Formats: sequence, C-alpha cells, structure tokens
Amino acid sequence: MALTEVSQILEKFERDFDPQAAEGVDAVIQYHISGDGCGEWQIAIKDGACKIETGVHEAPTVTFRMGAKTWLGLLNKTVNPTVAFTTGRIRIKGDMGLAQSIPKFFQV
Repeated sequence: MALTEVSQILEKFERDFDPQAAEGVDAVIQYHISGDGCGEWQIAIKDGACKIETGVHEAPTVTFRMGAKTWLGLLNKTVNPTVAFTTGRIRIKGDMGLAQSIPKFFQV
C-alpha cells in the first residue's frame, strides 16, 4: 500500500519501530516537511523506545528538510535517496551516520 499522507508515515514509524535495531541509540531526528498538511516533527529515540512529537527540538542530532512529495517518494521507494540528496531535494544537517541508519530503525 502506497503512503499518500505525512500522517500515515508517522503512524507507520511508531507502529514499525524496531527497538533492537535502535539499541544504544540516544538521538533526536528532526523533520521539516513542506507542503500541504505538513509541518515539523521530532522523533526521539532512547532506551529502545521511540517518541514522535510535533514541533521543533532545540538541539536535534540530525535534521532533514524536504518537500512532502520527496518524503512520500522516499518512503514509497519511488525516489532514490542519493539522487534526492545530491540534487538538493533533501537537505541534511548533523550526524550523517545516524541519517543513514534511520531505515534500520523503522521497517518502512
């Protein structure tokens, strides 16, 4: 099933979080997603738990900025993450190692 709304992604992230894959991780992932029905979300991972909240964290470990179409494409596997990053459709600031590990934490 293709994800068509940002809210579906956040629900899927919470539901499909893999605490074993995130063992030992203490980080905050910040998303700034632009477009209709979008906004800002922070995902805190600590002690094998995941907590998703709206808003901006004051000191995230890694921050992603992209449009809704790009984010939905990444999660639906219709957008290549490397191409999106190198062409500026995704901007990442902070811990690049953590950024690359995110797919392991969420069975998306």
